[in-house]
Amino acid sequence: MKSLALFSLCLVVLILSCAKKQPVNPLLGTWKMVYAETLEQDSLTVKDLTNTAFIKIINDSHFAFFNQHNQSTEHFYGGGGTYTLNNNNYVETLSYTSVEALKGHTFSFKVDFAGDTLIQSGIEKAKKANINRKIIEKYIKIN
Repeated sequence: MKSLALFSLCLVVLILSCAKKQPVNPLLGTWKMVYAETLEQDSLTVKDLTNTAFIKIINDSHFAFFNQHNQSTEHFYGGGGTYTLNNNNYVETLSYTSVEALKGHTFSFKVDFAGDTLIQSGIEKAKKANINRKIIEKYIKIN
């Protein structure tokens, strides 16, 4: 009887250890921008975040972002769409935006993680919208 119980226990452990585990997507969650720089031609701009909240929300298939001034509704903007993640290659397809020239456009980035910090970098290039710039953005996870 002990042999049967031991065999059953070993069988259960073996089956559970062989079950495929889904990798955890490190992008999932709500992220607050803490640093952003843009290099356009020979001009480097660092985003002033002292009076602005820039939030990015990412679920299993979609992303959304919005920027809101802390003291007014002026200069609010947002957007969203779908994304893919393959290792550290992150590709956004912008489906929801008020800028018609960017609808359906795809942006490719590299993402890296350092603790609770997401670092997103790459080239934003959209000929129709006259955009060609290098970006580095850093976010902290707030949820």
